[in-house]
Amino acid sequence: MTYDVAKVLAERHGENYGLHSEFMNPQMARVLRTLGFDRFYVRGEGCYLYDDAGQRYLDLLSGFGVYGLGRSHPGVKAALHQALDLDLPNMVQIDCALLPGLLAEALVARSHEGIRRVFFCNSGTEAIEGAIKFARYATKRPRVIHASHAFHGLSTGALALNGGAEFRRGFGPLVPNAEVPFGDLDALARQLRRGDVAAFVVEPIQGKGVYLAPTEYWQGVQELCRRHKTLLVADEVQTGLGRTGRFFCHEHFGLEPDIVTVSKALSGGYVPVGAVLTTEKVFMSVFSSMDRAMVHSSTFGRNQLAMVAGLATLAAMDEEGIVERARTTGELFATKLAPLVERHEVLSEVRGLGLMIGLEFKAPATPKLRRRWQAVERIRPALFSQAVVVPLFHRHRILTQVAADGVNIIKLLPPLVAGEAEVDAFVEALDDVLDSAGRGSGLLFELGRTMAKGTLPGRRARQRDGAPSSANGSGHPGRAPTPAPTAAGRP
Repeated sequence: MTYDVAKVLAERHGENYGLHSEFMNPQMARVLRTLGFDRFYVRGEGCYLYDDAGQRYLDLLSGFGVYGLGRSHPGVKAALHQALDLDLPNMVQIDCALLPGLLAEALVARSHEGIRRVFFCNSGTEAIEGAIKFARYATKRPRVIHASHAFHGLSTGALALNGGAEFRRGFGPLVPNAEVPFGDLDALARQLRRGDVAAFVVEPIQGKGVYLAPTEYWQGVQELCRRHKTLLVADEVQTGLGRTGRFFCHEHFGLEPDIVTVSKALSGGYVPVGAVLTTEKVFMSVFSSMDRAMVHSSTFGRNQLAMVAGLATLAAMDEEGIVERARTTGELFATKLAPLVERHEVLSEVRGLGLMIGLEFKAPATPKLRRRWQAVERIRPALFSQAVVVPLFHRHRILTQVAADGVNIIKLLPPLVAGEAEVDAFVEALDDVLDSAGRGSGLLFELGRTMAKGTLPGRRARQRDGAPSSANGSGHPGRAPTPAPTAAGRP
């Protein structure tokens, strides 16, 4: 007897939020219900999600960057079906299987000349854990430096490199670390001069806020790290694999990191996979002899299905020109969003590279508009951007996110297969929502109405009993403003 997935999904449809509330994280369920984001998605394809009412949603988060090829990519799906049918001898462990070697070869071929070795794991945060261990062992130094606003994962080692106090609070003590302001070479130099820094771990573009630094900064970082024999670790978990219009984001700045971490899009959206890419010197200092062959390992790290997903993803990227497509679509976003910066006082800046885009909002200069802004911000700091995310979803069925808690920045991570139709849909929707902000207090009222509906006990009871949400899905709980969904994992 086989497990009938379709039957179970049909029989238990609508119990999602009740099950999460009872057996998993009830706070996440509360946030989504409060903001009316509690849809019952039944299918994903390309840039879109579909709910049980037949509504289509433009997904501009792509699973926090996982769906570079879009959802349900046929090539990756077909390769995985074939792999399952082959009954591959998976995770023998005392073995050197072919597929991990092929994926390692393909990643090395796409890296700078100094990268020669690959260690496979299961996620971005696990790749960062590996990078920390490798760097500390290779340098025999204890400390790891990170930048302000950084996000490298939430496991204990990665947490030591997190620029958000709200994530770190209560989980210490952590790996010896220090934080330097992002973009500040002098601060980095002061830390490196101490001679005890194993690595500077940094995102080429910071996910929390989509912050960029100039090429001169990056050249200075590389020179400082080399001078002080500190390893440069480029966290490309979100920025890599074409996201910014180059295969790796660090290529934009002419960098040659000692270690590169990847994950997310390498999975093809199907099987979790992560990788630590290193120089020969770093890797072989860790795995230096036969008795150290297993000094760092991961049970599922080289599993055949993950390797197939990675190989099929890279093949599809090459065949479909995905990296170039991300570059041109990113330019299209920039071109079509530029007039909105001129038209709406509240939209301060559009920034990013390729399809990693940040939209920052500011207090308008016009007195009447400024008073409205201040009224919103007095309720909760950075509530304005949350008040934009909600109508983008409810009015226009576009999924976006606030880039981080406490900042008025919306972040876009569209699938790399997005094109002009998706760009136009978002630009028109944002223009409409910002028009509302300029006309009066409509955005605040809309957010309040949504949250008030979310608190209705009748609606919560219906969902708990397994009834699907209403077709327009406009309800759910919360008595005080609750943050719009930010990246629970890697923002």
